[in-house]
Amino acid sequence: MRLALLPALILLALTPLAQAQTPAPATPAPAAASDKPLAVVNGKEIPALYGDLVKREMAQGQPDTPQLDARVRESLITLELLSRAATDKGLDKEPQLAAILDIRRKDQLAKAYLDDYVKTHPVSDAEIQAAYDKAKAEPVEPEYRARHILVKTEAEAKKIIADLGKKAKFEDLAKKQSKDTGSAKNGGALDWSDRRAFVPEFSDALAGLKKGETTKTPVKTQFGYHVIRLDDTRQPQLQPLDAVRGEIVKQLQQQRIRDAVTAVRASAKIE
Repeated sequence: MRLALLPALILLALTPLAQAQTPAPATPAPAAASDKPLAVVNGKEIPALYGDLVKREMAQGQPDTPQLDARVRESLITLELLSRAATDKGLDKEPQLAAILDIRRKDQLAKAYLDDYVKTHPVSDAEIQAAYDKAKAEPVEPEYRARHILVKTEAEAKKIIADLGKKAKFEDLAKKQSKDTGSAKNGGALDWSDRRAFVPEFSDALAGLKKGETTKTPVKTQFGYHVIRLDDTRQPQLQPLDAVRGEIVKQLQQQRIRDAVTAVRASAKIE
């Protein structure tokens, strides 16, 4: 579980200071030193574990170097001093800050609980197989490969339909006139998708077309007016279990999380 331990702003702001104030050690600290505190600030120890956790946040793909260790150490020292100064001034009692700190604490605890719940309720092979068999038994939506031209007005769309009737090329009109810039550069081509990928008006018009057919009237949606051509259809095949096992596990783990939330809410008195 990844913990957002320190605001990036603080870490970035302190980085130059850390590099300037502390010379990097010549060699990385030995593994045995992990039991020793990272630093002692005004008599208070900063555990080495803090350094390990913060290093993950600061590294961002950087190699593990003595320079990075020095930056982590100096950032945590400065953070300890600033947080202590804020506490001494009573800022931790300010209602809004106290609420923010409490929410962040509860958020991390909630994530830890859900992570533990998923870990202690592992997904079984039988569940994976059952989920796969259920998906296999369900009817599969056909997928469509279509082109469209999107314009602002019905009159523009009717003119395009008329031009197509005069043997104008759909692809050329799409490149010149379609307001959907993503597909226009490809002659209006859309990726293979089932009907659920489209808004209802577009989806219904698409499903009513035969292969190679173009809508005879403009199709109005929230985006404007469409002229649609169906290029091809296909019946997707379910991939082998081994190929989709990871995705099934993720879905079942998400169900575990929903189960955990349902359980704690069911046992609570909420007014």
